[in-house]
Order: sequence, then structure tokens, then C-alpha cells
Amino acid sequence: MEWRKAIAFLLPVSWPCVAAVVGLFSAAPAASVVRSEAGLEVIATGVLRPLQVAIDHDALVVLGPGAGGDLAGEIHRVDLSGGMPVDLTRQPKMGIPFADAQMSTLGSMALEPTTGDLFLGEENGTAVYRLSRHRLSRYTTGLHRLVGGSSLSFDRLGRLILLDYADPLLSRREDSPPGLEELREEDYRGPLVLRLVLDPEMPLPRRLGQVAPVFPRLWGGRTGGGLLPHLIAVAAVDTGDLVFVSSTGELHRLAPDGTFTGFARLPHGFYNRISMVAGPDGSVFVSGGFHVPRIFRVSSAGAVTVLADDLADPEGIAIDARGDLYIAESSLHRIVRLRALKHRGG
Repeated sequence: MEWRKAIAFLLPVSWPCVAAVVGLFSAAPAASVVRSEAGLEVIATGVLRPLQVAIDHDALVVLGPGAGGDLAGEIHRVDLSGGMPVDLTRQPKMGIPFADAQMSTLGSMALEPTTGDLFLGEENGTAVYRLSRHRLSRYTTGLHRLVGGSSLSFDRLGRLILLDYADPLLSRREDSPPGLEELREEDYRGPLVLRLVLDPEMPLPRRLGQVAPVFPRLWGGRTGGGLLPHLIAVAAVDTGDLVFVSSTGELHRLAPDGTFTGFARLPHGFYNRISMVAGPDGSVFVSGGFHVPRIFRVSSAGAVTVLADDLADPEGIAIDARGDLYIAESSLHRIVRLRALKHRGG
């Protein structure tokens, strides 16, 4: 795509909103953690506080907030076939300006595997944008609040998964998704899970305020709303399941038939701005985010392995076709790689 080679600032666009989902859960088993020796190699330096990463064929796409504080975000590309590490201060980059006076920054990113288009979400905002052929367009309206990290993902059928929040303390929306009308009177504080088919015939921006969520399908009442897990990241695995991580480190699985269960738990900690990607064997890889300096592998059976420790705010995470992991080590302003041979097992 042309945007991949561009050095430019995109023209401002008007920012949107989106709508979402909620449900019941079972407790996850206690964490049983195995440690794995990990050798990390530096891939790229010189990108201020990298937030998200994605693999686009033989290139790594990096989302950062912008060094000057005057942008919604910056996009960098790293040629993985070249010499490492790459100093990104000397490389082309694409600047994405603020769309309005609210100056919302971009904190989530998902790459559509067929076209290579990037879908970018406002952190704690209400909009999702599509970056295609050096063109930025507003893709959705109707969101309540989109968190950072892996709040956007694509499933195996190329559908966009969004993780939204309907916290009445943070959202001013007076409507609620179909089937969840009681949301306005109850204490529910998210999440809402949406799944969108990328239909090119649909007019943009997509208006999601009255789109029924994938989860939850039923409303559990005042007590149920207070007890629902605070889901902050989502990844789609090849079985068709969606896997979620909560802010307390519990992993939950949403099956295609709507069954929602807990199956694993990360070590004790507060998980914030984390990212998650699915492996080819049904496992998921989770970055510790802003407070937990680790990278985890969680098998489909719920076994937790620590792949890397003592990282400096590991946020974005991506996996390539060989199984190598790429990690945005935010506080050290760099991207590191964990080779596949180092994280087998579990």
C-alpha cells in the first residue's frame, strides 16, 4: 500500500463513535506459572513510547504517540529483512494529526491481513479509523469508550472485533444496544463486544449505536453487572473462539455457541494497556503492559509460562509466520524480538 512508504501528515478528519456488548462468567483457575529462559534481541530503537506493533508480511508496523506531543499518533515501518537494530529516528514515518479540539491520541491498532489496511482506535475515546493507501477515514461511530492495547482484533474470517465500555460514569450515551435496554438503569460498566464484517458496500462511517453485541447476549441485572469481569484485551484464535484478558489477569474464552468461561489466570498484578496475540496452536501470548514487566504464553488448556521478565513496560506484541514475537518495550523506546525456539512448550 502507498501509505507504507509515505513520509507525510494526513489531513484531519472528523472523529466518530461506536457501540458494543456484556455477559456472565465463571471463575478462572488459579495461576500455575512455569518460567522459560528467554533471549531478547533489539530490532528497532528511537521510537518514543511505542504502543502497538503488527506484522505486515516482511515488515513490522509500529504505532507511537509522536515525539512532539502534537500528533494523535505516528506510524513507523521496520523492514525485517534488513540489518538490525534499526534507528527509527533516521527512518521515514507517517504522522496522524489530531482530529479535533479533544486531542484524542491513538492507542490500539489492528492490521487487516488481506489488504494490509490499519484500523486505529482512540485510547479512552469513541472512534475507530481506517488507514488505507495513504488515506485516513473515519470507520465507525457509536462507541462509548475504547481502551488502549488489544481492544481491536481480526478473527480468522476477517471480521473486526471491538472491545467497548458503557460505564455510566464515563459515557454520556443515553441509548443502549438492542436487548440491553436496562443498561441505562443498572450499574454495568462494560464490556461490550462487537463483531463487524468489513462490507465494502456499507456507507462510512459505520453507525454502531444500535448494533447488537456478540457479548453479552443477556442482561444479568444490578448484581450481575457489578460482578462482570473488566475485560481489557481480545484476541481471536483459529478455533473460532475469542479470548479475553481482564484487568486482574483472568483469561476468559467466548465460544462460537456463546459459552463464556474462565480458563486461566496470570500471576497477581494490575494489568493495564496490555496486548495479546494468538499463536497457531491455539495458545495466546500476552504482554504485561504498563505495570507488569513480563511476557506470558497461555496454552489452550490454561497453562501459563513466563517467556520474558524484567521488561520496561511491554505493551504492543505481534507474532510472525515463524512464531517469533515482537514486543514494544515502551519505557526503553525500542522494539525487541523473542525467537520462536525460546518459547516452545507449555
